[in-house]
Amino acid sequence: MLVLFESSAGYGLFKCDDKVMKAKKDDIYDKYFADPTKAASKFKLEAFAAFEDTSEAVSAASSSVEGDVNKKLAKFLKKNLKDGMTLGIADVGMASKIKEKISGLTVVSNDNTFEIMRGIRSTMDTLMSDEVSTEDMKSMALGLSHSLSRYKLKFSPDKVDTMIIQAVGLLDELDKEINTYAMRVKEWYGWHFPELAKILNDNTAYAKFVLHVGLRDKVKHLQPTPKEGLQAIYEQDSNMDESTIENVVEAAEISMGTEIAELDIINIRSLAEQVISMSEYRAQLSTYLENRMKAIAPNLTEMVGVLVGARLIAHSGSLINLAKMPASTVQILGAEKALFRALKTKHDTPKYGLIYHASLIGQAQAKNKGKVARVLAAKTSLATRVDALSDEPDTRIGHESRLKVEARIAILEGTVVPGGAAGSASKTAAYVPPTNSGNGGHSGASDMVGVEKKAKKDKKEKKEKKEKKEKRKAEEEAGGEEKKAKKDKKEKKEKKEKKEKK
Repeated sequence: MLVLFESSAGYGLFKCDDKVMKAKKDDIYDKYFADPTKAASKFKLEAFAAFEDTSEAVSAASSSVEGDVNKKLAKFLKKNLKDGMTLGIADVGMASKIKEKISGLTVVSNDNTFEIMRGIRSTMDTLMSDEVSTEDMKSMALGLSHSLSRYKLKFSPDKVDTMIIQAVGLLDELDKEINTYAMRVKEWYGWHFPELAKILNDNTAYAKFVLHVGLRDKVKHLQPTPKEGLQAIYEQDSNMDESTIENVVEAAEISMGTEIAELDIINIRSLAEQVISMSEYRAQLSTYLENRMKAIAPNLTEMVGVLVGARLIAHSGSLINLAKMPASTVQILGAEKALFRALKTKHDTPKYGLIYHASLIGQAQAKNKGKVARVLAAKTSLATRVDALSDEPDTRIGHESRLKVEARIAILEGTVVPGGAAGSASKTAAYVPPTNSGNGGHSGASDMVGVEKKAKKDKKEKKEKKEKKEKRKAEEEAGGEEKKAKKDKKEKKEKKEKKEKK
């Protein structure tokens, strides 16, 4: 019997006695490998194929991890093995691949082969001393481990998802920091110009005024005029209209704020500058995240948007993890605390988690949000699997699924299907109401009939419950009055008997 052993130096075939395979698993190591000299007498290296360089070793190691048989290994086995021979191997998956490639060979992979591999690995220096020295084996193992780690990192499927996870995490942190800093600027500068906060609601616009103008008295000294000077400051801001600028100029003249020193305004300006720089970086990061999401998960982005899609990926850990999740899990992803609290207290479980912030759920009425969340989660789960497992990016699935969800919202709310959904009838044929109602296809009209029937049934059940409740209440009241009358009669009788005795 021959045993295939793979090391960092190359492939080796060891000849061993059949008695070893028949021995008990727990006795193999102690009996044959406890002493390296004894192991060398029992296991002989019959053939060895050394790797030419590190890249070949990395390729071989990657194939072994995936359970594949590469060309070098197949050539080595065909050269040294003959029909009717038995080969021991550790990996069950590779054993089946070797059987397919080399016919007439008996391949064994069980607990005993695992123990033999463990023993050979522990006494490798002695068994392979004729082919590779101990120092070379150690250096090859170190080089292979480093190269394999770099290879896995470079070609990791989760590598790209990490960029999205880090970007959306940083985006949320930036929002908190910008709000905190902007609030501090408004509170600090508000002592000097309190009216400005009501006129300029935008944090960046407020910070720009503080940075470029400073003290409110300098507004009237802006060149060529106060109004034109402020327009020059906000020339790239489309939200700043003339009426707002006029209000700022007027408020600066009649402000009730206190006077502050030049040293104070220097520090306030420094903080305002940080607010502006962080806001600009946030806009840049948002554009970067949008581009990455459209490149990596275009269908998911089409269904729920950039931010919600990125948060779903970040919460699940990676795109492939999100693709493995069922639609029911995607629907409540992010609401785990509420779910377990509801299960513990035996209350209703949550209907949505992070997916609640998607624009499609925002379009639905409050009573239909749960149903829309379920439909959207199902379509989102399908879109995510397409993004994670398809070779070429294709947004057709996401676009069609979104139209179907919009059509479903229209059916639930009893409105006309939007023109966008109707215009794509060729792609979403299943959602066009058929002319023949008996064909068993999906029909908006039949859905509406079903909804009406359900509403009537619910109304009838509510009415029956109400009638039963009122009847029970009336019976209780009647029974109570009867009991009270009997009690009063009994008391009167007792009083009369006592009076007669006296």
